[in-house]
Amino acid sequence: MFSGLQELGIASGDELKETLTNCAEPLKAIDQFQIENGILLPSLQSALPFLDLHSIPRLEFHQSVFDELRDKLLDKVATIASEGKDGDRYNKLEDLLGKCFPLVKVPSIQPVVMCVMKHLPKVPEEKLKLVMADKELYKICATEVKRQIWQDNQALFGDEVSPLLKQYIIEKENALFSSELSVLHNFFSASPKTRRQGEVVQKLTNMIGKNVKLYDMVLQFLRTLFLRTRNVHYCTLRAELLMSLHDLDISEICSVDPCHKFTWCLDACIRERFVDAKRARELQGFLDGVKKGQEQVLGDLSMILCDPFAINTLALSTVKNLQELVSQDALPRDSADLLLLLRMLSLGQGAWDMIDSQVFKEPKMEIELITKFLPNLMAFVVDDHSFNVDQKLPTEEKAANLYPTSLPEPFIKFIQENRVACEIALYYVLHITKQRNKNAILRLLPSLVETYNSMAFSDIFLHLFTSHLTLLTEEFAAEDFCIALFDGFILTTFSSKENVHRHVLRLLLHLHHKVVPSKMISLQKALEPTKQSTDAVKELHNQLTEKIECLKQSPTQMAETPPLELPLRTVSAPAAAV
Repeated sequence: MFSGLQELGIASGDELKETLTNCAEPLKAIDQFQIENGILLPSLQSALPFLDLHSIPRLEFHQSVFDELRDKLLDKVATIASEGKDGDRYNKLEDLLGKCFPLVKVPSIQPVVMCVMKHLPKVPEEKLKLVMADKELYKICATEVKRQIWQDNQALFGDEVSPLLKQYIIEKENALFSSELSVLHNFFSASPKTRRQGEVVQKLTNMIGKNVKLYDMVLQFLRTLFLRTRNVHYCTLRAELLMSLHDLDISEICSVDPCHKFTWCLDACIRERFVDAKRARELQGFLDGVKKGQEQVLGDLSMILCDPFAINTLALSTVKNLQELVSQDALPRDSADLLLLLRMLSLGQGAWDMIDSQVFKEPKMEIELITKFLPNLMAFVVDDHSFNVDQKLPTEEKAANLYPTSLPEPFIKFIQENRVACEIALYYVLHITKQRNKNAILRLLPSLVETYNSMAFSDIFLHLFTSHLTLLTEEFAAEDFCIALFDGFILTTFSSKENVHRHVLRLLLHLHHKVVPSKMISLQKALEPTKQSTDAVKELHNQLTEKIECLKQSPTQMAETPPLELPLRTVSAPAAAV
């Protein structure tokens, strides 16, 4: 308990024990020990008997004096660390550390030792090793001291970071399977600044501080885990971490990360959920500015563009761009902004391949993506517009043509073989679902069964699609719509893909009272968990069963989901002019 006192020439409890064991007069020995090791203040000696008269133990008195002196010393250490020239103040702190470090294991002195170490930018190596070797000391030492240990011990730093990275991925996956289904409150609703206030990002930011070496280590961990798992949430964390350091104005790191300005600009686009013409030029300038010999930066840029929040913004901007081109009677190849969006989508979608192969070249854009696939998509927009206009005409002027149901073969082939085309097509599906365009949804659903790398059955798309489907609650009363949605699309793979099973159960938990009763019975049976199903699937199915039973027993229909449309305000007629 009192190890280190001997090194400073201070008698410890062991020495008192030895003195009492060998002395002839213990009381005199105790008095002598108190005189030699008490507070060296002559005037205090006459005051101590006064405390005895008030039954105040000497221990209590000495402890209160000790606590007061320790607090003053801690304040003095903080003052020394903040005043004067760097060399002078750090020399004083090093001298003080040399004197107090032997007492690092004395609980009452420990805070002083830790405080001195915290304020030293470079703690002597031998002392860092002693702290690292002692688990208790390592646990309580300040983050500033741990950073100095971590920068030369990647494995130890990895052990500290690993639980945080796991926690981050779990939080993201839980958000995708949230019980809440809403267009207004989904996975992408939170602003970038709000997201990076999360616990994991803040802890990692604090652990890194201004240490470039630790920042590089974290980025290497993220690249390795991304390669190992293909989990795109690691790309999100890479961007969030950089922008969190940007928020704190950590120029020591931001100035050396070549992706900083690009990420900053892209972050602004994600906040607005749109890439406008001005920011498009800025982003293009960064991409075009990658010099020969520095191509490796493309690996980091592609990882930042692979962030689902970046992909979401780029894809939404692409769909909006295509609509504007239709209204302008222009072609995709004539829009520089659209071509840049495709370039960035391609770079983001190819992040894993680029980092895995270590071939840092932008993927080549298929010319037919621009000359065939996108015009097909624009033709769908025209079909919708023509049909809507036709429906508004008087009966005698309506055309006999029904809404088209077939899809061009090249379109189907593209979404099966080209990941950029597939991403744009999926976001177009989300767009028409948000528009409550039942005809367009029924037309495109069959093509989603087979998509590039089964992207239509990814958690992110299904999360958004099920959220958007809540806008079509009345359509679930039609059997043809339910058959097309469930039998023709979702249920084609749910038995082999647990995530699909979970998403369809989430949807039915929200809309079961709207689904055709006969169809609901067959869906409930088809979605019964198997022995291999996870607890999450079983729990969701149990919740669905309970809700259906409650609905059967209740004489009244469940409350309707309020529509999202805002009511029109009543405007009074203007008063007649006088």
